[in-house]
Amino acid sequence: IEHCRRAIHAGHHVVMVSVEADVVAGPLLAREAAAAGVVYSLAWGDQPALVCEHIDWARACGFEVVCAGKGTRYHPDYHQLTPDTVWDVLRQYLDIQDPQSINLKMFNSFLDGSKSGIEMTAVCNATGLTPQPNGLGFPPSSRFDLANTCKPTTDGGQLERRGTTEVVSSLNRDGSDVPHHLAMGTYVVIASETDYAQRCMGEYHMLPDSSGRYGTLYRPIHMIGMELGISVASVALRGEATGAPIGFHADVVATAKRPLKAGEILDGEGGACVWGRQLPAASSLALGALPLGLAGEVRVIRDIETGSVLTWDDVMLDENDAAVRARREME
Repeated sequence: IEHCRRAIHAGHHVVMVSVEADVVAGPLLAREAAAAGVVYSLAWGDQPALVCEHIDWARACGFEVVCAGKGTRYHPDYHQLTPDTVWDVLRQYLDIQDPQSINLKMFNSFLDGSKSGIEMTAVCNATGLTPQPNGLGFPPSSRFDLANTCKPTTDGGQLERRGTTEVVSSLNRDGSDVPHHLAMGTYVVIASETDYAQRCMGEYHMLPDSSGRYGTLYRPIHMIGMELGISVASVALRGEATGAPIGFHADVVATAKRPLKAGEILDGEGGACVWGRQLPAASSLALGALPLGLAGEVRVIRDIETGSVLTWDDVMLDENDAAVRARREME
């Protein structure tokens, strides 16, 4: 965050490849970039920027964005995974023979729900979508059933609200694989009230729901750093971000994986102590919730129950830390 602020103040454009930094202070960084006459952008190839592009497409076409998000491998038990236990899950679906060849803590952040919360928070802050009141539900869904799954409960889906984010799981709750899942992909579910648009969604195989009122666009893959040049070219040649925060709409907060005792040192994203839950920004502020990005190498000063959201008052933070100061300023 400090490096980014210095680059902005020196008059340089920034493509933020750390989505973790973006969800801690991205809205502040974007405001500072605009004031300095430079561009602050999310990184194309990472899923948040791709989801933002889906949303831009849908809105430009005149559709209502009901839900946008991505797919992942998820099971409720994964919230308790640690770097010491995650290999037992990874070996079930990755062709990797040596656990020492990968960063187990990083891979754990994908499975324990943290990375999904982080990435959907970045999407909300860049598009104005609002998280569901209780965060991500991770419903199982194939890519062909997204419009049935990611629509409001009032219409037979699994969303608590419209205009939100959701991450669909490639695993059913019994642990079996979802056929035709979207584990590496991204999507947007749209709605239109006109008969003509609804007819077109069916005629052009827009993967409509059972009512024909909702349709889906999805992208099956993302290519991470290999697509980053799109952001560089867009920023340098067009002065246009490939997604950037427009407000503080969502947050990802540290949530206890197990009982935490006063005196313990938190080990941050993907560790053994906490996972990241997405919440509406207003809910996070009301709770005084501790951002996941600030939950590394800090001491817990009171006992915390499993599943509880940690607050600023539950830990001892260095108020002179650059990231802490930026976050305080943003809030």
